[in-house]
Amino acid sequence: MSDQGKSSVSTLAGAPAPGSDTYKGWLFKWTNYLKGYQRRWFVLSNGLLSYYRTQAEMAHTCRGTINLATAHIDTEDACNIVLSSGGRTYHLKASTEVERQRWVTALELAKAKAIRMMNDQSGDEEPTTQSDRSEGIQGTLKTLISKLDDLSTCNDLIAKHGAALQRSLSELEALRVPVEGGEKIKGVNERATLFRITSNAMINACRDFLDLAETHSRRWQRALQYEREQRIHLEETIEQLAKQHNSLERAWREAPTLSANTPRGSERPQKGEASDEDEDTEYFDAMEDSPAFITVTTTENTQHRSVSLTLWPVSPSCKDSGKELQPLRRRRSHIPDKPNYSLNLWSIMKNCIGKELSKIPMPVNFNEPLSMLQRLTEDLEYHELLDKAARCESSLEQLCLVAAFSVSSYSTTVHRTAKPFNPLLGETYELDRLDDLGYRSLCEQVSHHPPAAAHHVISQRGWTLWQQITISSKFRGKYLSIMPLGAIHLQFHSSENHYVWRKVISTVHNIIVGKLWIDQSGDIEIVNHRTKETCQLKFSPYSYFSRDVPRKVTGVVSDSGGQAHYILSGTWDDKIESSKIVQSSKGGSGSEGKQKTVYQTLSPKLLWKKYPLPDNAENMYFFSSLALTLNEPEDGVGLTDSRLRPDQRLMEAGRWDEANSEKQRLEEKQRAVRRRREAEATDALDNEYEGFQPQWFHKRKNAITGETTFVYKGGYWEAKDSQDWSTCSEIF
Repeated sequence: MSDQGKSSVSTLAGAPAPGSDTYKGWLFKWTNYLKGYQRRWFVLSNGLLSYYRTQAEMAHTCRGTINLATAHIDTEDACNIVLSSGGRTYHLKASTEVERQRWVTALELAKAKAIRMMNDQSGDEEPTTQSDRSEGIQGTLKTLISKLDDLSTCNDLIAKHGAALQRSLSELEALRVPVEGGEKIKGVNERATLFRITSNAMINACRDFLDLAETHSRRWQRALQYEREQRIHLEETIEQLAKQHNSLERAWREAPTLSANTPRGSERPQKGEASDEDEDTEYFDAMEDSPAFITVTTTENTQHRSVSLTLWPVSPSCKDSGKELQPLRRRRSHIPDKPNYSLNLWSIMKNCIGKELSKIPMPVNFNEPLSMLQRLTEDLEYHELLDKAARCESSLEQLCLVAAFSVSSYSTTVHRTAKPFNPLLGETYELDRLDDLGYRSLCEQVSHHPPAAAHHVISQRGWTLWQQITISSKFRGKYLSIMPLGAIHLQFHSSENHYVWRKVISTVHNIIVGKLWIDQSGDIEIVNHRTKETCQLKFSPYSYFSRDVPRKVTGVVSDSGGQAHYILSGTWDDKIESSKIVQSSKGGSGSEGKQKTVYQTLSPKLLWKKYPLPDNAENMYFFSSLALTLNEPEDGVGLTDSRLRPDQRLMEAGRWDEANSEKQRLEEKQRAVRRRREAEATDALDNEYEGFQPQWFHKRKNAITGETTFVYKGGYWEAKDSQDWSTCSEIF
C-alpha cells in the first residue's frame, strides 16, 4: 500500500448523526492533471462545505467553500463524489465505499437543512450579498426581456387578426341581406371597432411599459456593473492581504530570535503540522530492483515518541556546540526583477531536435543569471547536514544525513526551469564562506565538449567533498532530458568514512506547449567504502495514474551484511524523514509477485526540511537565499570567475539585448580559441601536443571507483591571498 494510500484513511468526526451541525474528515480532492488528487481536510458546517490543506489551516486560511443549498451531489463510482454549484465543481474521492457513503449522507442532510433555512428566510427579502443581488438582477432582466418578447408577439397577432375581422365585417355589411340581419351585422361591426380601440390602447400601454423597462434596464445594468467592479476590487484586496500574510509568516519563520536557537534544517514545524504523524500505521511502496518493504510505526517505547517528532536523534557527539557570535558580512537578499520579455521557443528549438543542448545557440531569454558552476555550488545550500554528520559517532546515522544531503540538492530545482549559462572553457567560480559557514568551494570548467566541471569543497567542520560532473542533455521534442555523469565523493576527516554516489536524471516537461515543470527520477546508491554500508534511494517519476504524492523519495539504509536499519521517506522538494527499524518480517507478495518485507519502525524523525523561498522570489527567477548571493560582486576573485562574466552580469541587470550581443561575442571568441588550438594540434602531429590544461585541477585515477577524473591540485587560495593571477587566461 502506498504512502499516499496511507494518508487517505480519513480521521472522521464519527458517523453523521441526525441534526449534526458539523462534520469533518480527510478526503482526496482533484487539483489538476499535474498533481492529480491531493489530500485535503474538509469541514461541513451550516450548509457550507469548506476545505483546507491541513487541520492547522482552519485557524487562518480557507482554500475554498461551496454552498450546498444550490449544489448538485452526484456519485460517479464506489468512492467518488462530485459536487457542483454555480459553475464550480469539486471532484472528491474517499478511501473506501463506506466512508464515501458517510460523506454522502452527511452532505444530503446538510443540503436539505440548508434549503429549508433558505426558504424560511427568503420571503420578500432582498438578497443580502453582492453576488446574490447581482445574480437576482441578472435573472430579473432575463425574465423581463422574455416577457416583453411575448407581448410583442401578441401585439402583432392582435393587429393581424383585428384587421382581418374588420375586413370580413365590412364585406358582410356590403351584402344584400334582410333588415334584421343587417342590424345584427352593424352591431357586430361596432363591437369589432371597440375591440380594435381596446387593442390599440393595450398595445400603446405595452409600448409605454417597454420604454419604461428599457430605461430601468439600463439603470440596472449600471448598478450591476458597479457591483461587479466592487466585487473585483474586494477580491484584489483579499489577494493583497493574503500575500502580506504569507510575507509576515516568512518573516516570522526567518526571525533571528528563532534561528539563533534552532539549527537550520531542523526547524520545528508549526503547531498542527504534525497531524499526519499522529497516525499509528504507515506504509511505503516496494522499491523496484531492490528489496521490497513495508514499514509500520510501533506504539511501543513511547518515551522515544515523546522526545520530539521532528528532531533527528543524535549521539552526544552530534549535538551542536556553542559558538561565539561574530560580526558577519551582510549579503544581498534581492536582485533586479526579471523583465517580462516574450520569445517563441519553438522557432528556436524545432531545428535542434536530437542535438546536444550545449551545442544549441540560445538567447539569454531562456537563461537565468547564474552559470552551471554556480548551480553546482548550490548543492551546498544545506551544508549543515554534513556539519552535523561529521559529529556523529554512528556511521549509520551519518549515512542517513548524507542521504538527506544528496536529496536536498534537488530542492532548488522545483521551480527553476530556466537554463544556466554554459561556462566558458577555463571559467572558474569560488565561494569563500570560511568565516561564517566554515567552508571554501572552487569550481572550474575543465572541458567544453562534452561540458564537464570539477568541484572541490573543504570544510573546517570536518569534511571534504569533490566531484566531476559531465552534463549530457538531449532535446526530445516534448521534453528535455538532463543526465549528470560522474561520481560525487565525500570524506569525513575524523572517521575517514568515504561516501560515493551519483546524481539522478532531470527531465523538463512541456517544452513546446504548456507550463514548464521539472521532474527527478532514478535510483541513487550511496556507499560508505570504509564500512561497506549502503543507502538505496528511489526517486519516483511523476505518473498521472499514481496515487503517490508527487516527487516522492524512499530509501533503505543497510549495514555491510545487507540488514536494514533505517527507512527514509519524503519528497525531494520539501523534506526527508528517517524511521529506525525495530523489527522486520516477511510479508505477502506484491503486485509483481515479489515478496515484501514488513518493517516495524519508531516514529519518523525529521532529517531535512526545505527553507522557504525569499519574498518576491517569483520575480527573481525563484532563487533561494543562497542563490541570490552567488553572483554578488566580490573583490579579489580570480580573473576567470563567473561573477566577472559580462553577459551574465548584463542579464542580471535586466539589459537582455546587450547581454545577447555580449554572449554572442564571448562564444565567438571561444570558438576562435578552439580553432587555434586545433590548428596547433595539427601542426604538432610529429610532436606531443598537450592541449588545454585546467588551471587548478589535474587528472588522477581514483583508487575506489577506478575512474580518471579531475581533482583539485591546490594553489588557488594561495594565489588569492597574494592576488597573483598571472597564470590565468583572458577568457572574457
